[in-house]
Amino acid sequence: MIWLTWRQFRTQAAVLFAAVAVLAATLAVSGPQLADLYRTAGSSLVDQVSSADQTLYYTGLLVVLAVPAVIGMFWGAPLIARELETGTHYLAWNQGITRTRWLATKLGLGAAASMAAAGLTSLAVSWWSSPIDRAINGGGATDTYFPRLDPVAFAARGVVPMAHAAFAFVLGVALGLVIRRTLPAMATTFALYTAGQIAVAMWIRAHLAAADRTTVSIEPDGAPISIQDGAEQIIVHLEEMPGAWVTSQETLNAAGQPAPVPSSFADCLRTEAGPPALQQVDRCVADLGALGYKQQVTYQPAGNFWALQLAETGLYLVLALALTAFCAWWIRRRVT
Repeated sequence: MIWLTWRQFRTQAAVLFAAVAVLAATLAVSGPQLADLYRTAGSSLVDQVSSADQTLYYTGLLVVLAVPAVIGMFWGAPLIARELETGTHYLAWNQGITRTRWLATKLGLGAAASMAAAGLTSLAVSWWSSPIDRAINGGGATDTYFPRLDPVAFAARGVVPMAHAAFAFVLGVALGLVIRRTLPAMATTFALYTAGQIAVAMWIRAHLAAADRTTVSIEPDGAPISIQDGAEQIIVHLEEMPGAWVTSQETLNAAGQPAPVPSSFADCLRTEAGPPALQQVDRCVADLGALGYKQQVTYQPAGNFWALQLAETGLYLVLALALTAFCAWWIRRRVT
């Protein structure tokens, strides 16, 4: 059964592992040079990376983010849906192979290969990007690159991509079992996996490790401030905490209670000739600070990277196991 499953699966696996090998070889060419540059430049490395390495940086991010989705669509969804669609599953079942063993073999081999492919890709990209990540955590500018805790970069670093791949693969198998048609199962897998990734990044990940909180004074010479939504929202940038992921902010009044930004601030910034001058912005910010307004910032410090990685890995593996149990129940009770 294992050999038969491998024969059915080996073409897709060969294509993906070959692509991973090409990416790893490409990164290996410039990786040592980037590491040497970090040893001499330190946190200023981010200002000295070549345009070719910038392209590699973003290519690596996209590839690691795409691998689990590709695995779910092209490995997981067709694995059983194609057999149910064509009826070839009866051939295995009529030769004394139980449904549970048939499913377990396909799931076990596919999940192991999925995690290996995603793990190798993440390892190569994380190794190559580590000088840039360390430079950012050391205080380097983040205008061009993402801190490791940024929702985009986080999903392309460490061990989390392996759990994402396992989940995407089993999700594809489960949807293939239920839908029983290959193309609709592939499309649904991509849609649900993408929606799940967005939901976890926006609403769940920030709560997987204890966050820190700080209160920042609003003043012209303090932390950099952005003004948004027509001066109704203030965003403080924690440059003194490099690599941190700011998860939420709220404005506090002089009594320390959450409060909206007063309308007098917007009135102060209003001009008839377009955007206000820098001196006017500083004066308005100073007036707001004089009223006792402050900004409370909740953030995940850079040191929480591995705590969040392990917590999210566990979350996705639990979801993958739950889907595996669902597949076992469904194939015994609902598939004929």
